Amino acid sequence: MRVPMQFLSDNAASVHPAVWEAMRAADDADAPYDGDRLSAALDEKLSDLFGRECTGLWVATGTAANCLALATMVQPHGGVVCHKEAHIEMDEAGAPGFYLHGAKLLLAEGEGAKLTPDAIRAVIDPIRDDVHQVQPHAISITQASEYGRSYRPGEIAAIASLAKERGLALHMDGARFGNAAAFLDCGAAEAAGPVDALSFGFVKNGAMSAEAIVFFDPQAADIARYRRKRAGHLQSKGRFLAAQVHAMLAEDLWLANARAANTAAAEIARACGERLMHPVEANELFVRCTPEERETLREQGFGFYDWGSDAARFVTAWNTREEDARALARAIADL
Repeated sequence: MRVPMQFLSDNAASVHPAVWEAMRAADDADAPYDGDRLSAALDEKLSDLFGRECTGLWVATGTAANCLALATMVQPHGGVVCHKEAHIEMDEAGAPGFYLHGAKLLLAEGEGAKLTPDAIRAVIDPIRDDVHQVQPHAISITQASEYGRSYRPGEIAAIASLAKERGLALHMDGARFGNAAAFLDCGAAEAAGPVDALSFGFVKNGAMSAEAIVFFDPQAADIARYRRKRAGHLQSKGRFLAAQVHAMLAEDLWLANARAANTAAAEIARACGERLMHPVEANELFVRCTPEERETLREQGFGFYDWGSDAARFVTAWNTREEDARALARAIADL
């Protein structure tokens, strides 16, 4: 059976060899849970990366990273402002409500699945300041967005300014944080901006089973430690998750892998022309295709997801082969 040229998801990509080596090196006796030397070293490593003091907690999934971070910011009677297409709304099966004990998601509009201060105000301004309505406690943005759009530092700063003005915490879902930073050609600090917590994604970018919640408030991190245990995410051999994070941070592997994925996406994007539904600012492409055209692509050996009735989503990864990206580009151009 012919193996499809894989553009389904960066979740389907293989694990980077450096991550496997780091996990093998960690396969030695050490303190359990997060008491091992690798877990203890995360705070300093991440503080150096972001240029300010922070605390890093590992978890196994992006859903857990998002929800545990938000659970430190939002009371059960409060709400989180997010885009109506945000992952926490569309693809986490109600996990925010579960982890936040019933807190509500307050859905906003925005082109390219990105929020703006005006879009946030449109949601929160009509809310009366009384006990009969859910009060906003936090804002969550996604970098890069669910449609592969990257927030510029100025855009994040404007949202952070509004959050501070209204007394709201600011969370960033960074499942594809590396891809945004690579597109923006900037470091981690600029790509994150002045957020209060970041879900730093590694699984889509070469890791096996480790994400990091980066807290810029040590008190929030202390709360999250208890919530992580209560949620069943304090793994007994946490050193293997910490090892993956260290491997991804070493020599900026997280950024190099993201650049490779973005380069492959850009190669395909050049062939799409007016078929592109959104500018390609990370490693996702949303391409207008009829059902017949999608079938033609699949017959040629390409794996991807349908996106509604008249489009397809293609996702490149750190290990997308150059010849596969070029083959898909030619196939789309020939439709």
